[in-house]
Amino acid sequence: MKTHMFFALLVSSALALAACGKKEEPKTVPAPAPLPAPAPVPAGIAVSSVTVGNSIGADKRVTVAGDVFAKTDTLYASVDTTGSGTARLDAKWTYRKGGDAVVVNEDSMTINATGPATNEFHVSKPDGWPAGDYEVEVMLDGKSAGSRKFTVK
Repeated sequence: MKTHMFFALLVSSALALAACGKKEEPKTVPAPAPLPAPAPVPAGIAVSSVTVGNSIGADKRVTVAGDVFAKTDTLYASVDTTGSGTARLDAKWTYRKGGDAVVVNEDSMTINATGPATNEFHVSKPDGWPAGDYEVEVMLDGKSAGSRKFTVK
């Protein structure tokens, strides 16, 4: 019986020593979830196309694009934009005679777009346009954003 007690005392001492020497595993804390990517900064408004024609639809788009027009046509420029924000669109219509460019008309508008949009500029001359070469240049916030050349016959 002494042997059993001695053996039990020896085993319990060994277990106690083993327990004291045992290091606790550090508790793992889950890594924090990654932060969401920042929202992209809006690029603002950009002109995607300028189209010239002699008629437009209710959506302000030129119905049939062209580059040759009659003297009595009303001339339209549809300006497609992308992006959102507020910007200024300008249109400068010029007539080229020889090496000179004569400004026929200048017009501007402020747009407040919330996505893709179409705006239009137009000019007319009831007594008829002189035959020759013309151009409309569109500016976005004062910087050239596109142009179209055309002819009146």
